[in-house]
Amino acid sequence: MYYPPAYPPAVDVPNAENRRGVKWAGPDARKAYDMNTTPDYPIGTPGSPWGAPEVALWRSRQRVQRSYAQDVLEAVDLLRERFDVAPYGQLNYGTDHYPLLAVRSRRWDETLPSALVTGGVHGYETSGVHGALQFLDRHTAGYEGRVNLLVVPCVSPWAYERIQRWNAEAVDPNRSFVTDSPAGESGALMALLAPMGDQWLVHIDLHETTDTDESEFRPALAARDGKPSGPGMIPDGFYLVGDSENPQPRFQQAIIEAVAKVTHIAPADPQGEIIGSPVVSPGVINYPVKSLGLCAGVTDARYRTTTEVYPDSPRATPQQCNDAQVAAVCAAIEFGLAHRD
Repeated sequence: MYYPPAYPPAVDVPNAENRRGVKWAGPDARKAYDMNTTPDYPIGTPGSPWGAPEVALWRSRQRVQRSYAQDVLEAVDLLRERFDVAPYGQLNYGTDHYPLLAVRSRRWDETLPSALVTGGVHGYETSGVHGALQFLDRHTAGYEGRVNLLVVPCVSPWAYERIQRWNAEAVDPNRSFVTDSPAGESGALMALLAPMGDQWLVHIDLHETTDTDESEFRPALAARDGKPSGPGMIPDGFYLVGDSENPQPRFQQAIIEAVAKVTHIAPADPQGEIIGSPVVSPGVINYPVKSLGLCAGVTDARYRTTTEVYPDSPRATPQQCNDAQVAAVCAAIEFGLAHRD
């Protein structure tokens, strides 16, 4: 999930009493939460940022819940007959070691445009990882000779295994695509892309918004940074985060139209917003992706966006979530190819 560009300070919400635990009525229901009603996060002292002891305690509470080796590395191995698989580093957290892999077109042609797909920057956002792998397995044949593809299906394997947002140092990789990155995950991806220059036509970064964003991850963020936790709202449905410095509204809308055939699009809330940002067109909000250190800003691709699938909706299945990611990727690439000039 993309939290608002600056983590919200304590706010005075006149209707807060009416927003606590409310489920908005109607077919486009979305959940509203007043996080000031939740207990203090169990780590740290309210109002005081975490130090090394708190980070260590937080890390000790994380448990492996699924296997990066089985879910991702084995799936990538099955693709080796059709693609080049490029190791681009290894993450080492204590006794845990994670090879980082990128999958690329076997017949890479420097005269063709290139498209980048990234998934699992936030490891807990499952369909980003599995959608990227599904795209590679089932939907790439028609792109040979038209576009070079580079797919990084799981940027954050430690977090993938623990269904976590942060890496093992309690750092958010998706605020860390900056010079001298504090996240090894982000730094490794930046190093992979650096020699490739400005060849990118399209970059689509695959994410999810989940109910745990409000129940766990925003309270954890507030505790880590020693800040109060303001009210938040979970939109029910798919939406996109475009680049406010390069918005490309026709590109964003083409993706929305494609995904709407697979799953429902998130409506604006009563304030005309999604996660605190104004809706600029159906299902689309914009952030300044580069200045925020977001993965969507890691290249200068003309067409770039971030997907946000909502897997906790009663109207969506895990397979629909994967399919929505694939539909977004395919629509993004097709639009880019059709509008190169």
